[in-house]
Amino acid sequence: MSQGYRVVVAALLLIATGGAGVSVADEAKSRAFHLNYGATLKRLPKHGKIRVWLPVPQTNEYQHVERFGTTVPAETRLTTEPKYGNKILYFEQDGSDSGAIDFQAAYRITRHEVRGVSGTDRPRISLTEAERSRFLAPNVRVPVDGKPVELLSEIAFGGDTFAVGRVLYDRVDQHVRYDKSKPGYGNGDVLWVCDSRFGNCTDFHSLFISLARSKGIPARFEIGFPLPRERGEGSISGYHCWASFFTNDQGWVPVDISEADKHPEMKDYYFGNLTENRVTFTTGRDIDLVPQQAGAPLNYFVYPYVEVAGKPLPQDQIRLAFSYDDAE
Repeated sequence: MSQGYRVVVAALLLIATGGAGVSVADEAKSRAFHLNYGATLKRLPKHGKIRVWLPVPQTNEYQHVERFGTTVPAETRLTTEPKYGNKILYFEQDGSDSGAIDFQAAYRITRHEVRGVSGTDRPRISLTEAERSRFLAPNVRVPVDGKPVELLSEIAFGGDTFAVGRVLYDRVDQHVRYDKSKPGYGNGDVLWVCDSRFGNCTDFHSLFISLARSKGIPARFEIGFPLPRERGEGSISGYHCWASFFTNDQGWVPVDISEADKHPEMKDYYFGNLTENRVTFTTGRDIDLVPQQAGAPLNYFVYPYVEVAGKPLPQDQIRLAFSYDDAE
């Protein structure tokens, strides 16, 4: 991407955020906080193997993670699934006399703002052939041809990969509205969202990934938790996800289209940048756990996955308890 284009993007960001946005010269923001990841499993049988897999956030370019406390009723194993490199905390036990199991993992996290557009000192990276193939391939709910590609039929593409990514970003935001008032959202089913034209973050970014891959652009799915902008403490009600696409010049460029749809004044910012108010837990879709689960591959992995006697535990028997408090 040319330096001139960088300046234009930076100007757009300043306009979109009322002069308080990012520019090429700004320093990326950061946030340090404690995160408690807990749950209670309910109505468990007294007999039968109970297996529990928990996603574990990892240190990467944009976050530093320290695990400083784990409370579980059995010995744990830390494993890594080979497809995406996600970390997993696993334990198992035979039945529950009380009918319930409580567990919790505590982390101290420092998260940095992602500056994919305006950052000029990001290290140049490349993809291996295996990585490129993985992030171009379809997922069970993310096709790379057919109905989603029809959304691009009247668009004349030009420019480099970064410019194509912006066209796709705008097309998804035009087609989908953020709306959780009706059932069906949240599965990241691209064919469904093409027809429904509403959904949550999973639906927005699944469609973007589908369109990017259809244009030969590697794209990946990332999921974790959001934090409110205001510092303090409180509960976390649910997950948040976003996507990234790959260019040879910029590396992985993040997009958060559902946040852009909810906050139009930040639309230019959320193409190429992510606030520090989040934490990444895992990457990818159609995930096989380690040790291998008896059930089907997971659509995505951010909540505890539990099997009892080889069957997935229904979600209504898992009471989630996620919270945060800012460390400074």
